[in-house]
Amino acid sequence: MRKCFAEFLGTYLLVLFGLGAVHSAVLTGSQSGLWQVAIVWGLAIMIAIYAVGAVSGAHINPAMTIALALWGRFSWRSVVPYVASQLVGALAAAATLFVLFGPLLDAKELEHSVVRGKPGSEVTAMCYGEYFPSPGPLFNSPGPYTQEAHDRHNRLVSECTAFLAEMLGTAVLALVVFAVTDERNTAGPTGRFAPVFIGLTVAGLISFIAPLTQACFNPARDFGPRLFAYFAGWGPIAVPGCQGTGFVTVYILAPVVGAAVGAGVYELLLRGRHRAVATGEGVT
Repeated sequence: MRKCFAEFLGTYLLVLFGLGAVHSAVLTGSQSGLWQVAIVWGLAIMIAIYAVGAVSGAHINPAMTIALALWGRFSWRSVVPYVASQLVGALAAAATLFVLFGPLLDAKELEHSVVRGKPGSEVTAMCYGEYFPSPGPLFNSPGPYTQEAHDRHNRLVSECTAFLAEMLGTAVLALVVFAVTDERNTAGPTGRFAPVFIGLTVAGLISFIAPLTQACFNPARDFGPRLFAYFAGWGPIAVPGCQGTGFVTVYILAPVVGAAVGAGVYELLLRGRHRAVATGEGVT
């Protein structure tokens, strides 16, 4: 139970800081450029890992939990409790932010003449669930929502492209996580700096993938807040969203597949080499 609470708390902190930055950027324009949001997500990961890592390992991501179990670093019987704790933590953080930013959410929808739960209310739903392409550019300029502009914008990124972007981003993240936490990796960060490099990796990935998919890499980060948004008035705009099955394929399946692939690349192609270097095998 202590480990599950740690996963709940770690995911809560991650989503509270990360989605808090998204709320701030979307609703107030207080973040200047994508990098500011990206680095807050990176800091959120660092904070969460340092806070709970010694208790639960700080997976704070169902894709990472499944990848760790798949490659023998975690017990399969603990996967469901961990994932459930992560989802509840993400949902609780979304509820907290909804209370804090409620009036600003209303004002943003009024500015763009959209009704929550109707087409166009992605302008605020994007603070919780994610969409491809990111609705940000569509709503950044003042003025009312139009269906024509919305349809044109949504054709910029296909479901296949979004799936590939999320899978690639999560694969890179998993590769880095497995590498920097491997004690035999002599090129890895010394001391307790692994969370710093994991956080910076996420910030870097967000910097170029976010315009395409809002950069999820974490099914709990998307589905927990998305589920909250469904019951908070966004309804079908949150679940399933305007891309139909895309919220499942892009934001749940792609991160799980990507994490498994990235971890597999490390385990099968790199980890053995670290062992050989550490023992002096094959070194001339």
